[in-house]
Amino acid sequence: MKAIGRLFGKEGGSVYGQLAPYGGIRPRPRCRSPLALTLAEREEISRGLASGQSLRQIAHRLGRAVSTVSREIRRNGGGDAYRATEAEERAWGRARRPRRCRLSCSPKLQQLVEDRLGLDWSPEQIAGWLRRTNPQDESRYVSHETIYRNLFIQPCGGLDKGLTRHLCSRRSIRRSRQATRKGHGKGQIADMVSIHERPILIENRAVPGHWEGDLVMGTEGSCLVTLVERSTRYLALVKVSDKKTETVVSALIEQAQKLPTQLYKSLTWDRGREMADHKRFTLATDIAVYFCDPLSP
Repeated sequence: MKAIGRLFGKEGGSVYGQLAPYGGIRPRPRCRSPLALTLAEREEISRGLASGQSLRQIAHRLGRAVSTVSREIRRNGGGDAYRATEAEERAWGRARRPRRCRLSCSPKLQQLVEDRLGLDWSPEQIAGWLRRTNPQDESRYVSHETIYRNLFIQPCGGLDKGLTRHLCSRRSIRRSRQATRKGHGKGQIADMVSIHERPILIENRAVPGHWEGDLVMGTEGSCLVTLVERSTRYLALVKVSDKKTETVVSALIEQAQKLPTQLYKSLTWDRGREMADHKRFTLATDIAVYFCDPLSP
């Protein structure tokens, strides 16, 4: 929202006010039916009326039925008051067909969804539960996307917007995953070695010397590195001043040098950017670093 606001010279908060009614979800682009009159055709009708042509002549030039031209003129003020631009705007207004969503049409289904949301179920869990409990009744199905849209977009109707506090994110509007990455983008760490390439002897926890690490963030910017040895479950804690990769990697190198080489052979980490400089750690300690799968720390 800050990036959008900068384009208009506005604050991110003012952009929020524009996005909130739509729940942060992009509205579906409106499209014209191929059978509907276009603005260019309405301009031709307006010129034809101004030059005194008959409706049959105008319709013939446009390749339309006379009744189509007659109805267009009649519903937009008649021959003397017809204006192409105004007729175009009225046509778009008349074309709006707000559809009632499935939840607003089925109070019983709506109540089921609201009850489960109140129990802190996610929309994905609710959608799956409905399909399993009503395998033969498709009228009792509702997708998780429908639930999200009913929560975030109030014109959809159906669900109470206050139920968004039961979502895991607690957000009142949708935000893209890219927007929460704070500019880091994809592929955060270069030359990562996947956890699937770890030797089998690490998996069975039979041999000591293989560690799992993570960075724990506290209040007021405090940081703590946790290191757990997979075989003995021995825990080591390392206090660091910040979460920068230079700070964290330097602290890990110092910690590794305190242990015998036979007790520190590998390190497994999640995909946090604090390990972006993992190559320096491996060069300094000769300890292999493996990384977890995305979203699977």
